[in-house]
Amino acid sequence: MSTTVFNNSLKTLGLLLVSQAQTHAINGPAYKEYIKILYLPAGYKIKVDFTCYDTQQPTLFFVSPNQYLELQATGQERGYFIFYNRDFYCIQIHDQEVACDGLLFNNSRNMPKVELSEVENAFLSGLFQEMLEEFNLNDHSLEEMVRTYLKQLLIRATRSWKRQHLTTEVTDQQTELDFFRKFTRLVEEHYKVKHTVADYADLLCMAPKTITHKFNRLRLPQPNEVIKNRIMLEAKRLLAHTSLTAKEIAYTLGYDDPAYFSRLFMTKTGESPSSFRASFV
Repeated sequence: MSTTVFNNSLKTLGLLLVSQAQTHAINGPAYKEYIKILYLPAGYKIKVDFTCYDTQQPTLFFVSPNQYLELQATGQERGYFIFYNRDFYCIQIHDQEVACDGLLFNNSRNMPKVELSEVENAFLSGLFQEMLEEFNLNDHSLEEMVRTYLKQLLIRATRSWKRQHLTTEVTDQQTELDFFRKFTRLVEEHYKVKHTVADYADLLCMAPKTITHKFNRLRLPQPNEVIKNRIMLEAKRLLAHTSLTAKEIAYTLGYDDPAYFSRLFMTKTGESPSSFRASFV
């Protein structure tokens, strides 16, 4: 496998060239713990959690360690696979630099992709080549140089994500965008213990109705749906990829009444937890 990896103490960043030969390794456990970015040209097929994507043009995918990734088919052109850990670059600590948390990663609508225009694709193709050359040089400044390239990628992708997934009104109003990101981050952090809009209203120091009004202006699903959808996504992950019982999953997700949790799962997904799991056996 063609791999270039930086390792220093606890910090790791690696860059792989993607082709059919690397599919098994990418889908295996070796990269599960890392934050992952995939650059895939047209003709690739990828599954993130429970959604499949067929690339019609060069596309970036952003995958968190808790998400499930499966590269199902490769195209004729090679792609790139970046993996790194939070010790190398933590988007929460450096939020002011790249402002991608809640958008590229951990966003409430679970849309992990950015399709690239010709201009953006040309820029990023050059950026990947620069990264490869930097690894080949293996200079003492390698760490800072590849971190700089990573930040450029995240900033450019964040701008594109906002254009593709948010309304013009949202992207033009920084306060609305900050609210969108903050709510998303809070749900990601607390969904196992906080299940109602009122819970998040307390964290945000605002009335529940205010949150609902903001979501209406943002043209987003109702905030209660966002919370429940995040809970259901985790329930699906646990049903599909662990041996936990439905009762154990209910407790894991903060529900003391497993029967209520099963009814909620049925309402949201249209099938029982046992039926959903059976489809993955």
